Amino acid sequence: MADKIPSSRPAVSVRSQSPLSERDDGPPRKRPQTRAPQPTTSRMTANASVPSATPQSAPTESTEKPSQLKTRPQLQADVHRFSIQPLHRFKGPSASIKRPREVAHFSFDEDHKYVEDESGINYYVPPPMGVDLKEGFETFRHYEDKVDAHLDAMLKALVDKEKKSGKNSRVKADFVTWRGMMTKIMTTPFDNFAEFSMFATIHDGTIYIEEDFPSRAAERAAEASQPPPRHQHPDQQSREMMTYWGYKFETLALIPTPPSITPPAEIEQHQRSVVSNHAQHCSIVNTSFGPHSLILGGEVDGLLAPKSSDPDTPIQWAELKTAEELPPPARQQHRDILKFERKLLKFWAQSFLLGVPKIIVGFRSKAGILRALQTFNTHELPGMVRRGTGCWDGNVCINFATEFLGWLKEIVKEEGVWSIVLKKKSGVVEVRKIKEGTGDILSEDFLQWRMEAKDNSGDPGRGHGPAATDGEVEASV
Repeated sequence: MADKIPSSRPAVSVRSQSPLSERDDGPPRKRPQTRAPQPTTSRMTANASVPSATPQSAPTESTEKPSQLKTRPQLQADVHRFSIQPLHRFKGPSASIKRPREVAHFSFDEDHKYVEDESGINYYVPPPMGVDLKEGFETFRHYEDKVDAHLDAMLKALVDKEKKSGKNSRVKADFVTWRGMMTKIMTTPFDNFAEFSMFATIHDGTIYIEEDFPSRAAERAAEASQPPPRHQHPDQQSREMMTYWGYKFETLALIPTPPSITPPAEIEQHQRSVVSNHAQHCSIVNTSFGPHSLILGGEVDGLLAPKSSDPDTPIQWAELKTAEELPPPARQQHRDILKFERKLLKFWAQSFLLGVPKIIVGFRSKAGILRALQTFNTHELPGMVRRGTGCWDGNVCINFATEFLGWLKEIVKEEGVWSIVLKKKSGVVEVRKIKEGTGDILSEDFLQWRMEAKDNSGDPGRGHGPAATDGEVEASV
């Protein structure tokens, strides 16, 4: 389907200049890195079940502004710490992983309004080469969350499914979160600049995790207020432009109807349309890491073939990415390959988590001209990197995430809002209870529905429900 790079190795790119230059699909919105709030004092409680957790008891200063402290009061709570290093304890065969299986879905329309259907699904068509990805930047309809959407859309989709499925059809899992949150956790062992801030709450035995939206919004505003570099290289593009390139590539490569029944003139007309990220389609899957079952939701780009009527048949999703083209083979250096293979870590994790089998990369020039395409099989990426630079290990990522989730289940056992924080280069994930209640992580409609469903069924409401029941997936080949 896609053209191959004329090289013995896959195409190579440089790293993104900013978090905004690479799409991240937790809730369907951009997720720049966040810096976490810290209470003014902390008291460590060692966790005996995880010998790798390193006790640290020194008090930390608060980095929050007074206004933030007023809106999110902190408790004087114990701090639980999970050490990332040493990584060797996560080596070896990966924990068993169940193939992600779709349990629900929803779309956003052109006004970014929730719709309970598949109207947001697109289909992949090979885009024309030589297109300038900068075209149409002035008319870009860019959606960006102004208020905290929490887990609302995903929870609404789950409620809609449960209402349609009837009594005793509650979707159960140990964890419910957006794919973006699990991507951050899963890639932490090999991301030298990893940092995140999340909130979690537990309800009826299920832990719900969302992003720390206030911190993300503050950092996004700070980035937007920064002046451009005084001496910018002619080939250097703005964060906004590099973000746009990804959406322009999607507009060129995705159409709303299967290519086999779409006239060429309609395809060309769509490829010339105004670029917008308002309309989206999100898939919600049931999967598991070892004994821990998860419900994950995330945006999916497009289909390679229509969905099968058999729910057990894997869905042929394709994830679209852009990357800078590699130098000619005679000028390629180890660092070129290393940069690209590091970038493949996030590509792989995002697609692996939702069961997306193909990743299609559009390689562009420094100026944003689309030069070539290459299709990667998601399940082959860990093996390709292992045989290449070895800069990351898929089995370690899976084992790290599995052990971390098990540790988190031992910490978050009582209701309240918990913060999950990894500071850049700290090497330690800190978890603490920061306040009572659910912090709006769970919507009132969801809580009301679950209460009614539990009363009607007599279900005690424990969250340790079934994950996908078929097809274990190996992290490497």
